[in-house]
Formats: sequence, C-alpha cells, structure tokens
Amino acid sequence: MRTFRLALLPLAMAAACAHAEETTSLADAFTGGKINIDSRIRYEGVDDDAITRDASAVTLRNRLGYKTAPWHGFTLFAELEDVRALDESYNSTGNGRTQYPVVADPEGSEWNQAGIGWDSGKGTQFIVGRQRILLDNQRFIGNVGWRQNEQTFDAFTLNQKIGSSAMFRYSFIDDVHRVFGNEHPNPLAAEYNVAGHLLNASQTYASGTLTAYGYLVDNADLPLTSNKTLGVRFAGAHPLSEPWKLVYALEFAQQRDWRNGADIIDADYYLTEFGASRGAYTGKFGREQLGGDGHYGFQTPFATLHAFNGWADKFLVTPVNGLVDSYVAFNGPIGKLQWVASYHQYDADHGHADYGSEWDASLSYAFLQRFTALAKFASYDADGYSTDADKIWLSLEYKY
Repeated sequence: MRTFRLALLPLAMAAACAHAEETTSLADAFTGGKINIDSRIRYEGVDDDAITRDASAVTLRNRLGYKTAPWHGFTLFAELEDVRALDESYNSTGNGRTQYPVVADPEGSEWNQAGIGWDSGKGTQFIVGRQRILLDNQRFIGNVGWRQNEQTFDAFTLNQKIGSSAMFRYSFIDDVHRVFGNEHPNPLAAEYNVAGHLLNASQTYASGTLTAYGYLVDNADLPLTSNKTLGVRFAGAHPLSEPWKLVYALEFAQQRDWRNGADIIDADYYLTEFGASRGAYTGKFGREQLGGDGHYGFQTPFATLHAFNGWADKFLVTPVNGLVDSYVAFNGPIGKLQWVASYHQYDADHGHADYGSEWDASLSYAFLQRFTALAKFASYDADGYSTDADKIWLSLEYKY
C-alpha cells in the first residue's frame, strides 16, 4: 500500500543512523518496548421485528501488539487482531446467515495497526502506517471501538502542539479498514480506497475547547459519495455553586460535494447540548440535527457511529429526510458500578415525520485493575421508520 511505502523512508533513515551511531541503543529500544493485550468475549442478542429469528452471537476478540521504546524519538509498533465466533447464530454480513438479524462482528484475522512514529519531545509528532485516528468526540472520525474488529486507517498523521493550549492535527488517509474485516467477501465492506485530508485545530480556554475542522474525502471506490465537511465545535464546563458545574457542547458543520461527489450532497449539521454535573454524576439534554432534504441526508461514514443516535444502531446511515435526535442522558456511580441511561426521540429533519424512540441503559464494573464487565441494553420503538428492536450485550474485557 502507498502508505506503507511512505513508512519505509523514515525507517531506512533510522536504520542508517543506528548503524552509524548507536547499534546497542537501537537493540535496547526493541528489547525495552511494551506489549499490549486486549481480549474481549461478548454475547450480543438481537430481537428485531423485521426478522423472525433472534440473533445470538458469542464472539471472542484478541489483540496482541508491541511498541518499541523510543530511539532518537522513533518508535515502531504493530498489532494483530483476531475475531472468532463461539456461537454463530447471527448474520455477520459475511457468513451468509441472513435468517438472523445483523451483528457486525465477522470472523477474521488481520494487522490492526503497524507503522512508525516520531516524537520530537517539543510538541511535534508524526505517525506513518496503519493506525487509529480519533478526532474530538469521534462524531466524524473514529475507530468504532464498540465492534470487535475496530476501524483503522492507512495514513500519515502530524500532531503539532502550539504553545500550552493549542493543537493542530493533520492526517492524510489512504485506505480505511472497516469493521467488517479484510476477509469479508464484499471488498467494499472490507475497506475503502480513499484520498482524504483531515484537518483539525483546537484552542483550549478556561471555559472549554474551541475546535475548527475540515474533512475532505475523495472515495475512489464510491466516487459519488466524496464530500467535504467543514465545521466548528465548542465544548466545556463552567463552575456553578459548589459542587455543581454547567456542561455544554455546541457544534455546526456543512457538508458539500467534493471531487467527483454527487451534486445532491448538500446538508448541515447542528448540535446543542446542555447539562449539569455534581461530582461524578452528570445529566444532560441535547438536540442533534443531521440535515436532509428528501434527496440526501448528512452522512458520517467514518465515525464511531454506535456512540450516537442510540445503541440499537437504527441510524448508521442517515435517512434522506435527515434526522433530529432529541435526547436526555444521565450517568454516575453506584458504589463500584458505573451506570448510563438515556432516552431518544427521533424525527425527520425534512417533513418532520416521527421516526420512533429508544431507551438505552448500561452497567459496568472494573475490577482487578485490568478487567471490565459490562451489561448493556437498547430498545427501539419504531413509529414510521424501520422496525421495533431490542438488543442486549454481556461482555468481559481484559487489557494489559
């Protein structure tokens, strides 16, 4: 891949310097590195009125990675990922079991990450290779970490710290390795060949962080979807009378056609969110609007979509009439347990039709430093869009 060919240049430079200067130090960088392990076993059950049979998916995901210690600022990293189905009573989108609802966790093994990084120690960093890219709240660019096979990118990334409170990030992305895995029978489900420029600049103030961004993506595999998204976001908190804080987020973006994108790509995005926190407890209400005009709805195909518009995943693709998600959400602790609960009301942006509503709730428990247990539930009540669905998850994760 083009990105990995680019990675050979700094790697060759590092190797040349090692031969000329400090061969033993380079050896120490390899022997003094860090192993990472991330294993998760999960049950996902789906009852969807659109399909007579219920899904019962038990999957095991393992990641094994290694990152060298720094050598003249350089590090090498690599990570393997493997997903196995212990109970395959579900439609993975690639196993042909269409009699069941979809659980998008196909089996497969692949290189999840691999590349080279450099850190100047003075605020400049770059990464070349297959990598995670997480921008802001991952509404537009993320790793879809909820799925067993996460989304990673073949990319060049530059992070530049400016002063003590500003950051500029730029990524050129070449390939998008999607959550369906590189062994998927549909090559477009496995990956997208793109030429994408991701620009993100942020400035932190006492009251929050102001971010301006531009994401310009030319999709060679689906050229009519090529688009540019330009936006601004402000999110933060303001102290009230102790121990209360006001929390808020405001965001606006425009999406238009780019390169060979279809002329119909023309939609806006709005987010308004306010709430209050008291210690470890937070409550908030918000309204997220993904514009639509009956021909095109605002799309975020590289986002961590499960985190938005309900855990039932009914709106992974925005309808052509758009989406207005009005929600309330609460979270906090019960002893050592962490709980989250939310309610969503969904409507069309264009025409204002009622789509439906959803309840979500979860409980998680971290123990023995490296383990996390999770129970999670989503219930979507359709009213003019899609069908009723209930989902439940039980998982245990180990990280080292």
